[in-house]
Amino acid sequence: MYVLNPATCPVLMRSPPACRVCFLELYWGQDSYGVDNPSDTANWQQPISYYCNDDTIDTFPIASLNAFFATGGLPSINLGNSCSNSSFPGTSMLNCTILAPDIEACQAAGKIVTISLGGEAGSVGFLNDTQAQAFAQTIWDLFLEGSSPNRPFGSAVLDGIDLDIEGGSQTGYAAFVTALRALMAKGSKQYYITAAPQCLYPDAHIGTTLNAVGFDAVYVQFYNNYCGLSNYSNVNAWDFGTWDNWARTVSPNPNAKVYIGAPASPSAAGSGYINASTFATIIQQTQSQYSSFGGVMLWDASQAYANSRYDRAVKNALTVGGIVVATSASTSTAATTTTGTTTATTTAATTAANATATATGTSCSGICTWSSAIAYVDGDQVIYNGKLWTAKWWTYDDVPGDSAGVWTETASC
Repeated sequence: MYVLNPATCPVLMRSPPACRVCFLELYWGQDSYGVDNPSDTANWQQPISYYCNDDTIDTFPIASLNAFFATGGLPSINLGNSCSNSSFPGTSMLNCTILAPDIEACQAAGKIVTISLGGEAGSVGFLNDTQAQAFAQTIWDLFLEGSSPNRPFGSAVLDGIDLDIEGGSQTGYAAFVTALRALMAKGSKQYYITAAPQCLYPDAHIGTTLNAVGFDAVYVQFYNNYCGLSNYSNVNAWDFGTWDNWARTVSPNPNAKVYIGAPASPSAAGSGYINASTFATIIQQTQSQYSSFGGVMLWDASQAYANSRYDRAVKNALTVGGIVVATSASTSTAATTTTGTTTATTTAATTAANATATATGTSCSGICTWSSAIAYVDGDQVIYNGKLWTAKWWTYDDVPGDSAGVWTETASC
């Protein structure tokens, strides 16, 4: 917690506003560049561990689990040129256990690796909630901490799922996510559930689900649509602000992050690709304006690497820019720890005695007045309208006591 002293208030530093560390997520598995450029074999997709050799990419959804119910009642996966092995007997599930060491190597390097369900041509959907809940157990057993003789990646335990649902009804998806969350809660590590909606709001195939259950992040596809990056300058088209409002006021998870989803090269999408320098400006402007901003998603790894490491240019843009964040020479040191699509900020040396004195003191001495020009983090305290308020999470320009619910009234001053 930061306790701001009037003598040093405000002492300000520059920092990315919506995420202390913003993340770069790239899909891997479909060899998108190789499909579009079959003669350029040198730039075809490489094993996933190839893309984990530096700090550029943070998260890899493996694309994709393309059918929910295939032969033998199990799902099927399609991983482009990365796995052409035979299927487990009596199923359509590929035996890709050869990929386990590469996946585990990426995880050991601090990368988040998930499985993406659906895709543009995915055969997905549920008949009812009961079927969806049973499918949650199937996913747990095949990809996470469960047990099955048909685990496609063998001993590798993935870090969650991504829902790239681009067709069908929304029947059962909320029940599926709820059941999977219950299983994850009993697991031995942190898991993540994300989605990749189209930028058109609300998304026709996952929008109702996004409103019903909590997601950690949405990788919004700002391409192949009128609301895409190519129309960024059109205020009637570009709608990141709409998604930011969803994250802050509609999403059951008030800490949900919104990513800008973009093509990693001209051949990666029908429309929406923009050059790296233009994209850097958009990233920094969006990052400075919206508290839900979490980073950038690119389709896909093969396209980015073939396009002069477009991913590296994007990651560089994510580390630049921002707005003022409250700090003080008299405060304890804040340490930021990050895991995948979420960022948790903790403070190391604030004593319980100080916290108690602040909450119960009659004068609120040493606490600064709330300012709309300062970004606050979880635990920060301010004075507003004669009361002491404590921030629940990262906030910028949210008035204490307003409908956003960011601030908790702690005491009267």
